[in-house]
Amino acid sequence: MSKRQTKKKTKKRAKNKPQELIRTDVWDLKATPEQKKNMILTIEEYRKFLNPLVIIVNSQWVNLADLASKERINAVEKMIHQTADNPSPKHKYFQNAINKYPSFRKFPSYLRRAAIADALGIVSSFQTRYRQWQSGDRNHRQARPPSLTACCNSYPALYKGQHVKYHNNYQLVDIKVWNGTDWVWINCIPVKKHGLNRHLVEGNKIKSPALVVNKRTCQLSMCLEVHPGNIEDSDFVCSVDMGINNAATASIVGKDGTVKARKFINPARDIDRRNKRRMMIAHKSKQTRNITKSDLSKGFCKGLYRKSANINLQISKTVARGIVEFAKTAQVLFIVFENLEGWKAKAGRKGTLQKQKFHLWCHRKIVELVANRWMELGGKIVFINPKYTSAYAFDGSGKLRRDKTNYSLCRFKTGKRYHSDLNASYNIAARYWYAVIMGDDHFSRVFDGKSCNDTLRTPVTLGTLRSLVAA
Repeated sequence: MSKRQTKKKTKKRAKNKPQELIRTDVWDLKATPEQKKNMILTIEEYRKFLNPLVIIVNSQWVNLADLASKERINAVEKMIHQTADNPSPKHKYFQNAINKYPSFRKFPSYLRRAAIADALGIVSSFQTRYRQWQSGDRNHRQARPPSLTACCNSYPALYKGQHVKYHNNYQLVDIKVWNGTDWVWINCIPVKKHGLNRHLVEGNKIKSPALVVNKRTCQLSMCLEVHPGNIEDSDFVCSVDMGINNAATASIVGKDGTVKARKFINPARDIDRRNKRRMMIAHKSKQTRNITKSDLSKGFCKGLYRKSANINLQISKTVARGIVEFAKTAQVLFIVFENLEGWKAKAGRKGTLQKQKFHLWCHRKIVELVANRWMELGGKIVFINPKYTSAYAFDGSGKLRRDKTNYSLCRFKTGKRYHSDLNASYNIAARYWYAVIMGDDHFSRVFDGKSCNDTLRTPVTLGTLRSLVAA
C-alpha cells in the first residue's frame, strides 16, 4: 500500500472519529478558614514562581517557537532547574529569584512543569497578538501594541495523584498545599456541588483541575474531556424563534409540515427583576443629573448594573435549558435558529423602554449556550436566513399585520389571528426542510433574494412546504 493511500485512510478515520469537546464544571469546596488560608498561600506561591518564568520564556521565544509543546517545557526546565546532569542552568535570573525566595527550592516538580506550561501559553498569546499588530491587523489606526503581563493572576493546575486525590465517589478530595513552610496534604475536603455532574457520564474523562480560591469562593475548576452522545436522525426538527416579548418560542415540525409540539419559554419573573433594576438606574441617573447638572461619574450604580447583568445571564441559562430539554424530549437531531449574528435593532429612540428591551436582548448568548450543550449531547445546530420569517403567514396567505396594541399577535389576510412568534417558528422549520428537500445545504444563503442561484424568490412558509410535499 502506498503512502498516499495510507494518508487517505487516516484522514477518513479522523473524519469518522467523534469530535472531542472540552467543558468545565465548577466544584464548590466546603473548606475551613484554616484550610482556605493555606490554599490562598499556595496560589500566591505559585504566582511568585510563575512571574520570572514569563520573562524568561519571552526572552527565549525565538528558540522556543519552532519546538513542540513537550519539547518547549523540557527546554525551559533545563534553562532554570539545577540537577546533577544540569549543574549550571542557562538563566541566572531565575537563580536570583530562588535566592530571593528560598521556598522555591521545595517547589514540587509537577507544579513547576504546570507553571512552565502556563508561562508558555501567556507568552505565545502575547507573541501572536503582537505579530497581528505589526502586520496591521488593528481595531483602529492609533491602536497601541499589546503588552506582556508578567504579574499574571493565574491559578495552579493540580495533577491527579500528585496534587489532588478523589475519594468516596468524588464527594471528598485531598489537596496538597503550601502552609508557609512546607507542602502538606489537606485531607477529606467535602465537595458541596459538582456543577452539571459531567464526571459521572460514561466516557467523559477528568483533566487536571485548577484551584480557584479568593475571599468569596473556594472551588475546583474541573476541566473534562466530553465525548458527544449519539442522537439518531428523525423526520422532525426543533425550530426556535428568538423574540423580545417572548424570550424563545420553540416548535417541533416534521418534514411533511406536521407540527408535533410547541412551547413558549419566557422567564417573566427574572425579566421583571432585571427591568426593575434598570428602572432604578434610570431614576437615580435622572435625579443625579438634575442635582449635579453634569455627566454621571465613572462607576455610577455599579452594583445595580452588575446585578442586572447577572440576572440577564441567568435568563439566558434558563431559556437555553428549556430549549435543550424540549428538543431532548422530542428526540430530534437538529435545532434550527435564525442567523441573527451582527443584527442591530433600528427601532426605539434613545432612553425609551423599547430601546432598553433591544439592548438587553440576549439572543446571541442563548444560542451560544444551546449550541454548547446540544453538541455535547450529540445534536447539531443549523442557522437559516431570517428574512421574512416573521413577516409572512405560515399558511401561505401572504403578508401579515401586527396588532397595534399587542405586538405578540398578528392577523393574516384571511382574517385569522395568530401568535407572531409561533408563526415565525413554523416558517423557520419550513425554510430548513425546504432546503433539505431541494438538496441545498447553504441554509443561511438560500432565500435571501440576492443570488441568481436561489431556487425560490418568494418567502418559504409552512404552506409552501406542505404544498411541495403534496406535489
